[in-house]
Amino acid sequence: MSVSKTAAKSETPRRLIVCHAYDRVMSLDVVGPLQVFGSANDELTRTGRAAGYDVLVTASRSGPVRTSCGVQLYADCGWQDLDLSTVDTLLVPGGDGVARFFDDHDFLEWLCAAEKVIPRLGSVCSGALILAEAGLLNGRMATTHWSRCDQMIRDYPAIHLMADRLHSYDPTGYDGDPHVFTSAGVTAGIDLALAIVEADYGRALALSVARRLVMFLKRPGGQAQFSAYLTPEGGATTRLAGLLEWLPANLAEDLSLETLAGRAGMTPRTFSRVFSRDLGMSPARYVERIRVEAARALLQDDGITVSRVAELCGFRHPETLRRAFQRHLSVSPQEYAERFARKPYAGAI
Repeated sequence: MSVSKTAAKSETPRRLIVCHAYDRVMSLDVVGPLQVFGSANDELTRTGRAAGYDVLVTASRSGPVRTSCGVQLYADCGWQDLDLSTVDTLLVPGGDGVARFFDDHDFLEWLCAAEKVIPRLGSVCSGALILAEAGLLNGRMATTHWSRCDQMIRDYPAIHLMADRLHSYDPTGYDGDPHVFTSAGVTAGIDLALAIVEADYGRALALSVARRLVMFLKRPGGQAQFSAYLTPEGGATTRLAGLLEWLPANLAEDLSLETLAGRAGMTPRTFSRVFSRDLGMSPARYVERIRVEAARALLQDDGITVSRVAELCGFRHPETLRRAFQRHLSVSPQEYAERFARKPYAGAI
């Protein structure tokens, strides 16, 4: 008898949470959500109630599974041996190994069969691409890790992508899906698991779990505020390499189109065309994004004000900085500083 069938025989009406692991899976995508359910059990028993969840890890077969960080997890059983009728929630995590599933028709067919049987089917991080390849996200709202959003838009146009959402689970079905859902980058799987616990046992218990794990129950803003903006590799931007190296140290300067074009030795029209082609965005948007990144770093420093950050990063006025933060991070500079400053935030002036 498989491990999952044994769990089904339990006399307590627990919900079985299953997470599928595979070679090169992101370890946090698996253990992060499962720890939430484990901590929910701790909080339930601490208040005299029965534990509410059983957790199970599947893989291609039972035994050790090596994650992308080198740590090994242990799979309780192979996915083929799982009794789907016993499962409440199945989670598909992300990681470097997601592409191997695109040609694994047996596993994709199994996911489609699971969707018809289990109450909840979700993904963590780039695991959304596996659900997308199986066709399970067509016509649904979905999100994934910010670095995979372009791929999802390109390869799965039938999906309603919400790039800056932390997850698309909503037990009411009004602003998400209670049955098939996704979550964004890595730690968003924890946000998703907290939302599931809240749906199962109420806000008070979910808040207790969040407090135990030192987490927000519901993080304000989206995944953009936790995603560093990286300069594209120089191979695609050879003509602009010198300018891109110069920009971060000169954010308070005049960075108009004419100024940037002059430094690059091009006419404004040619510069705008080359820049947009090589970097995938306009010069103005690129400048605003690196200014926002610099402001983020400064706001984590000790006691610096928003006004000073706006001045140093070339926004000139705090209101301009606030609007840029809202556009890129869906949060105000004050809120960001209050959450991430290394010492108590000094204030807005």
